[in-house]
Amino acid sequence: MRSPKVLTTAVAGAIALSLGLAACGGGDDGGTDSGGSGGGVKFDAGSTAVVNPSDKKGGVLKTAVSDDFDSTDPGDTYYAFGNNFIRTYARMLMTYASKPGVEGNKAVPDLAEAPGVPSDGNKTWTYKLKKGIKYEDGNEVKAKDIKYAVARTYDRGVLGHGPAYFPQLLDADGYKGPFKDKNLDHFKGIETPDDYTVVFKLKDSFAELNELVMFSGQTAPVQQATDKGTRYALHPISTGPYKWEGDYKPGKGGALVRNENWDPATDPNRKQLPDRIEVTAGLKAEELDNRLLNGTLHVDLAGSGVQAAARQKILTDPKLKANADNPLAGFHWFIPINVKNIPNVECRKAIVYATDRDALFRAYGGEVGGELATSIMPPAIPGREKGQDLYTSSQPGYKGDVDKAKEALTKCGKPNGFETIMVFRSDRPKEKAAAEAMEQALSRANIKLTLKGFPAGTYTGEQFGSPAFVKKEKIGLGTYGWAPDWPTGYGYLQPISDGKAIVESGNSNPEEMNDPEINKLWNDVVKLETPAERDKVYNQIDTKLREQAALLPNVYAKSLLYRPPTLTNVYFHAGFGMIDYANLGVTG
Repeated sequence: MRSPKVLTTAVAGAIALSLGLAACGGGDDGGTDSGGSGGGVKFDAGSTAVVNPSDKKGGVLKTAVSDDFDSTDPGDTYYAFGNNFIRTYARMLMTYASKPGVEGNKAVPDLAEAPGVPSDGNKTWTYKLKKGIKYEDGNEVKAKDIKYAVARTYDRGVLGHGPAYFPQLLDADGYKGPFKDKNLDHFKGIETPDDYTVVFKLKDSFAELNELVMFSGQTAPVQQATDKGTRYALHPISTGPYKWEGDYKPGKGGALVRNENWDPATDPNRKQLPDRIEVTAGLKAEELDNRLLNGTLHVDLAGSGVQAAARQKILTDPKLKANADNPLAGFHWFIPINVKNIPNVECRKAIVYATDRDALFRAYGGEVGGELATSIMPPAIPGREKGQDLYTSSQPGYKGDVDKAKEALTKCGKPNGFETIMVFRSDRPKEKAAAEAMEQALSRANIKLTLKGFPAGTYTGEQFGSPAFVKKEKIGLGTYGWAPDWPTGYGYLQPISDGKAIVESGNSNPEEMNDPEINKLWNDVVKLETPAERDKVYNQIDTKLREQAALLPNVYAKSLLYRPPTLTNVYFHAGFGMIDYANLGVTG
């Protein structure tokens, strides 16, 4: 999942939000518990427990993001924060458990009565839907709506941002999607023998389908009669506790209000506490931090933590620090190096050798920003091995090895260096700082970077996530982050390294790795029976990616997350790598 991953227009402004939240609640380092029984709160309490638990209804939850969603269409979002936020208005077959700690990584039923039942050697999976679940318009959710939701993901021209697992896995080769063929009977990848049964038909054995349908908003049901293609994102029809008030305005924002047709008896994973949830898009990151600290904003939706100035304020003020968490977020800020625009592996190794790891470490916040990485998979992935740092040191203070970089340049036939383009998300100060650190470090080896910034809302869909754009602009590398789509090696590595995962837009393999040996490992690993067998292959793939210098390990992210005292039910959700947005309340 693109971390914190992030409609596809540039920032056009921000909607006005009422300010002046009551400054109620609070705490300091002297607190002894994380509950709402009068005790204080402690630094990092929300990393493992619920802070300020409450069932109090009412109020307005105010949220903002520095650019925008990649899409508010549940079937077309890939940013982690998008997948997190859509749970306020969209339900899937399975979902993450709404619990702090490792329990949050578990797949639990949502629209389904129970986890899917595999048969035919894990090639057929059957789900039974709960009866009586309704959309905001009062219509009941039916199996055909799940089938249609998955079918529409086959058209990357309409849904170009979301994941591409279903066209890879389902036995429906040649199908072009319902926008080109309105007869849903022609989509053979899913069968619906009755109104409440959904049967997935796969090409090959795949043991992790419950995790896939948990992660992906692509199983959030869509009624074919209400689908408006690319415009559906402006007002997706809700099945969750909230619904959009009017249309979402790309680059500006919108608001959610209570969905009166949501039944809490069918949904133990979400609450419906605030009367209203407001979203402001296009708020500068530093202003966003200021509003968090002064109490006029509750949540930074991107979920990747505060910027440098706010970080300094929080860490030096005991009262502010008591209302902050610093979890190891489960995602990895790495740097993809495009193997088509920089085809010689020795040239790519030169980039890795010349990199100043200490400068990157500091760009992301030093010790409160993360841990230096050795493998591509982060430590939170079960079965992940630490790996050997092949070209650099993982210790802070490592400034790079210019001599080895120059040796590699000679081997690749570029003894005098070369020029290339590096891209970054312009509304993310940490990524801008990282790109500038790369520019300075690589210049020592005569590798000249030209830096170009793009908005987060379009970066992974239309710029770094578009192979055609990368080719046209001759982009060599860029800032990137990835959280697991689900917590296994497949859920982390496959979309960023399998040749089958390369798509024309919303491409999550921006290095464009399409190595026959790695591709074969991906084809074969799904047939292995046990997690231990599969873990061994995932670690082999991780090593091969580093040997190819296609992905530069950087920082396993830690986020300094500020939780205003007026926010209730706050906890770090391991599945999304940030606060769980589906259960928040407000007291002020």
